[in-house]
Parts: sequence; C-alpha cells; structure tokens
Amino acid sequence: MSKTKTADPDLPARFSEPTVAIAFGGGGARGIAHIHIIETLDAMGVRPVAIAGSSIGAIMGAAMASGLSGEEIRAHTLETIGKPTKAFSRMWQAARPRGVKDAMEGGMRLGQFNVERILEAFLPDTVARTFEDLIIPARIMVTDYYGHCEVVCTKGELRPAIAASAAIPAVFRPVMLDGTIMIDGGIFNPVPFDQLAGLADIVIGVDVVGLPSGVPGQVPTTIDMMFGASQLMMQSIIEMKRRAHPPQILLRPEVHQFRVLDFLKAREILAESQGVAEQLKRDLDAAFAFFK
Repeated sequence: MSKTKTADPDLPARFSEPTVAIAFGGGGARGIAHIHIIETLDAMGVRPVAIAGSSIGAIMGAAMASGLSGEEIRAHTLETIGKPTKAFSRMWQAARPRGVKDAMEGGMRLGQFNVERILEAFLPDTVARTFEDLIIPARIMVTDYYGHCEVVCTKGELRPAIAASAAIPAVFRPVMLDGTIMIDGGIFNPVPFDQLAGLADIVIGVDVVGLPSGVPGQVPTTIDMMFGASQLMMQSIIEMKRRAHPPQILLRPEVHQFRVLDFLKAREILAESQGVAEQLKRDLDAAFAFFK
C-alpha cells in the first residue's frame, strides 16, 4: 500500500487510510437493510471508492453514489413506502395504464408492472441521471435474458440501468437497454463483490438475498416457493463467487423472516436488521487495524 506525506515534512511518513469498496446485493424488500450499512459508513467517515449493486442493491448503491446520506435515504424510504397510503398512491400513479395500447400490453397482469415508471415515482429526485454525474463510480449489474450472461453498466443513462437491474421476473416486465432485453441483475450476480476485486483494499459484500421465508414443515405458497427456490439458487452463486473472489467483509443482515415484496414493512425490516450496523463497525475497525 502506498505511503503519503504528512503536512509537516519533518514528521515521518505514515500509511494512508485503506480504501473501501462495497457491493450491495439484491433481495427485494429485504434490501431496505442496506440503509444501516450506508448510515454506518457515514458515521465512520468512510467514503467508498467504488460501488456495485444488483436489483435493490443497485437502487441503494446509486443513491449513495449520487451523494445521498444514509439518513436521507432512510427518511425518503419511510416517507414513501413506509406510509402505505402514500405508497399505494404512488404505485397507482406509476402502474396505471396510459391509454388503450398500454392497458392491452401491460395493465395489472402478473409480471407486467413497468419498473421504469415505478422507480421514477419512488426514487429521490437527487439520484443522478447518468453514470457520469455520480460522485462515486458505480457498477450496476443486469442480466441479458437472451444473451444468457451478466452485463455491467458503467456509463450513459443511469436510471434505465437501475430499472433493468431491479426487474424481478414475474413481477416486472423486462427493460430494453440498447436493443437488448434485460432483467434482474441478481439472477447472474446476487452480490457483485467480485466486480470490485482489486479496486480497493477492503471489499465489503452485503447479502440480503437471505433464505426462503416460512415455517419449516409447512408447505409454502406457490409465490413463496417461486421466490424461495430463486433465493436458494442465488445463495449457491454467492458461495461460488465467494470462493473465487472472497470479499474482506461479508455481511448478512437478519432479514429471512421478510418476503421479497414486503416493502410496506420497511420500518419492521429496519428494526429487525439493525444489528448489522454494529457488525459492520466491528469488522471495519478490525480491517483498518490490520493495515496499520
């Protein structure tokens, strides 16, 4: 690691502070727990040199990369989805058909919600419009449906990339990027810490994919089974990537009891997952001590 000179040339050189990069994982409403991570980094005075995100992690990561504080993200989240009446109003305004053609193509059918409209209704206005406007460089993961591969978005229009990364199959319609059908970035890369390898001294991965919700021994509903099977597959991907490109810190907030679409339980998710904040502080303190 490089050394830097202090302001006084008569004092000895010291090691610079280690750099940090962070990967925010996908997990639907469970990703509201990412707010604790951002708040803790803010409190510790740690500004990542790079951010990567998939699905809900792309949304939270883009907000942080745009310069929003954890406190601001928390306040906006609770003001929008934390209040059911306001959340339903915004959702209706975003999801309602705009003309006969739109109603015939989409409407309210399963898997046909327009994620681009919904994001525009819920994202803070201060989230950047392009990658070039970001304060912190970011990598947004999307999945090329017909190309059968992951795609890393790093330049151009930001919000369509976020929408594509958050396009959960069976909930949202796919997003077209440069003529290519894109879906949820978590399909190929649920927690993209591998995309940050070599970019910082300390790479943090935050896994909010979790495990299937429900009671052991109780037959899950069809919807719970669909999401649960996806979560199990994503965990196998995370484990393989962890072996190949292990992050220095891997955090798993307590979010298993919540479903992927439990966005209206934002306050409960924050309350149940708050322990991850102290865990991050301990792990970062230990990592920083290693570099002294």
